[in-house]
Amino acid sequence: LAHGIVHVCRALTVMVDAFCCDLSQFGSTENVSHVWNVTQAVLRKASVSVERSLLLLCLILAVMLPLTLMDLRILGIRSSSIAVIFPALSIALGIFYMLLLAATVSEKCTRVPALINAMSFGEGTEASRQRTVDYVRSSAAGFYVFDARLTTGMVL
Repeated sequence: LAHGIVHVCRALTVMVDAFCCDLSQFGSTENVSHVWNVTQAVLRKASVSVERSLLLLCLILAVMLPLTLMDLRILGIRSSSIAVIFPALSIALGIFYMLLLAATVSEKCTRVPALINAMSFGEGTEASRQRTVDYVRSSAAGFYVFDARLTTGMVL
């Protein structure tokens, strides 16, 4: 399950990167706004599609870590106890990695307005560019879990 969400997060990251790479080819700020609207809609739809699975994995992590610590306390720190807790720790690291990748999508989206602001769309387009930057900034695109934007600060 976590592996599938990792692939979804990677695809969303690549989609934001592709938007940024193609920014100079859009021609006008109206095209930038339209393509960003589509990108943002895909980000929202994908995050809504996996949010329940992500929440389930977080709940598993919240239950698994205390139980693993109890096992470690009961068994003591020996070489045989490491073999017992290793599977739980590898699963916990996988879930944590998945959460970091999901937060990376939101972090990439916060850098897009600065990139658009640095672009030149020709003479006399400063006001239009500023409206586009404001639109992208106010769209607050990213990875959402039950209407809460997932950020690196939340994960850490």
